[in-house]
Amino acid sequence: MSDAVPGMIGASPVVRIAAKGDGVTEDGRHVALAAPGDMVAADGTVTPGVHHAAPACRHYPQCGGCQLQHLDEAALADFVADRVIGAVLGQHLELPQIVAPPHLSPPASRRRATLHAQAIGKRVVLGFREQGTHHIVDLRECAVTAPALVALVKPLRELLTRFATRGMAVDVEMTLADQGVSVGIKGLAVEGLAAIESLGDFARAHGLARLTMDAGYGPETQWEPEPVTMTVGGVPVALPAGAFLQATPDGEAALTSAACEWLDGAAMVADLFSGLGTFAFALVKAGPAGRKVLAVEADRAAHLAGQGVARMNGLQVHSLHRDLFRNPLRPEELNRFDAVVLDPPRAGAREQVALIADSTVARVVYVSCNPSSWARDAARLVEGGYRLAELRAVGQFRWSTHVELASLFVR
Repeated sequence: MSDAVPGMIGASPVVRIAAKGDGVTEDGRHVALAAPGDMVAADGTVTPGVHHAAPACRHYPQCGGCQLQHLDEAALADFVADRVIGAVLGQHLELPQIVAPPHLSPPASRRRATLHAQAIGKRVVLGFREQGTHHIVDLRECAVTAPALVALVKPLRELLTRFATRGMAVDVEMTLADQGVSVGIKGLAVEGLAAIESLGDFARAHGLARLTMDAGYGPETQWEPEPVTMTVGGVPVALPAGAFLQATPDGEAALTSAACEWLDGAAMVADLFSGLGTFAFALVKAGPAGRKVLAVEADRAAHLAGQGVARMNGLQVHSLHRDLFRNPLRPEELNRFDAVVLDPPRAGAREQVALIADSTVARVVYVSCNPSSWARDAARLVEGGYRLAELRAVGQFRWSTHVELASLFVR
């Protein structure tokens, strides 16, 4: 008599997770919501294995904020590491001798989130969109976002319901700043003194650090009892509405500590795509006496915020307002520096990387939120004479397929 489990004849094990989150079986099938070690029968039936975890949130898998809550910690770490290693191998690059274990941000640690709101009849739904659709999951809990942000979802839904009109579609940005939560509401026009005063009452009642409204002409501050700051690199910096931030404090620390370690001893450093100065300030505070950092940023508000705090605190961070896509630093400019740090947007920095490859800069720390564009740029650096020396994967966006990394290139 056969001991085979009914339905498992011809079953194939899931051996890895693909870039978009599907489990991939030994025979090449892609199976949604399958984890490594699961068994997939010929009819598609999945028998969970040891790495299959119970989801942490009631909205999973409908909510598009997470794709991987069905993975346990070990499988999630492997996915994050494999995404980065796969990008290296995909460009036929040599893996470095030092590949650090991946860093995973813990649950309930994300300090920024953008939710979407829509009026449906007389009610308003507020939450993340389902993956690949415009349908909004009406959020009641969130396992990845900081509790201070989650606590505001219900009050914000009630606030938006007061102003709901037919076809209303609004984005709500929330950021956990030093003074509390900064909220930005985009796409909602509020008219009349009573209505505007009610916004201030809402902000006061819920202890907001700031409330801005953007009806299509840029954010206008409705409430900000004291200047809002965000501590980056150990320095409180004025936080412009909508400014870019690393998703979690621990993820930021993992990335900046890698840069500080790898650039030990470098006296002159250029920080490209510097934002508010996350890496620039960390490098100055951790570096040798007299270290100077040039922080180059295109966004004017972020540039001015970093410049202002550097001057106020007498820090050796010199700010340059410059669009590195249209006007990248030339080799003759780069050659003044012992090292370069760059943290570009998801598209990477093709033009700037090509000029770095033509420079004499000895060390390059490349931080990326997109392993694919990073690998393309990494190949150009290697072609220009650099060697990939170290690599660290960072999973700041827990349970999502979004992976970040820090890398060191040396001549």
